[in-house]
Amino acid sequence: MGESNVNLAALIGSRICHDLISPIGAITNGLELLDMAGGVQGPEMELISDSVDNAGARIRFFRIAYGASGEQSLGRSEVAGLLGDLSRTGRVKTHWGPVDAKPRGEIKLTFLALQCCETAMPFGGTVEVACDEGRWSVTGTADKLNIDPDLWQGLSKPGSGAPITPALVQFMLLPDVAAEMNRRVRVETTATQLTIRF
Repeated sequence: MGESNVNLAALIGSRICHDLISPIGAITNGLELLDMAGGVQGPEMELISDSVDNAGARIRFFRIAYGASGEQSLGRSEVAGLLGDLSRTGRVKTHWGPVDAKPRGEIKLTFLALQCCETAMPFGGTVEVACDEGRWSVTGTADKLNIDPDLWQGLSKPGSGAPITPALVQFMLLPDVAAEMNRRVRVETTATQLTIRF
């Protein structure tokens, strides 16, 4: 993709997430005011509340995965909390292993890798994220995996994989962002498990 294009994509991602998080927050505040005032109760309000919570969690996730990284670090509670919010409404449950704060750029890589894993787990499963002396692994486990070999080959050999659609943009970004950080992506797969290392 090229360094300038990766940076431009990150800036666009940051801008979109920044502009969306405010109205989502306003809706959340409005729902809380309705609840305190004894407003409408029932499954309709519960559905709206759950949807807003899910949208807010997704935007926070996308802001890290697709936005500009910056120099700051993120602590375990913030990252694990965000992944926990996503896991409540999704088919894939994620377990964040690192206990200390990690650079946002490295977390960006793990989030892109997590999205790659999710594409191979249409019926759900679990993803374990681990870091050992700066070496990351993102491991997805499921009873049934759906792995497109051409698509996954593109992670370790950029430019050689399957055509990229909007739903698969993480497969293009992950190796490019990793290369900017002087890291190389490697993939290992079995019938029920896949691991992305960088």
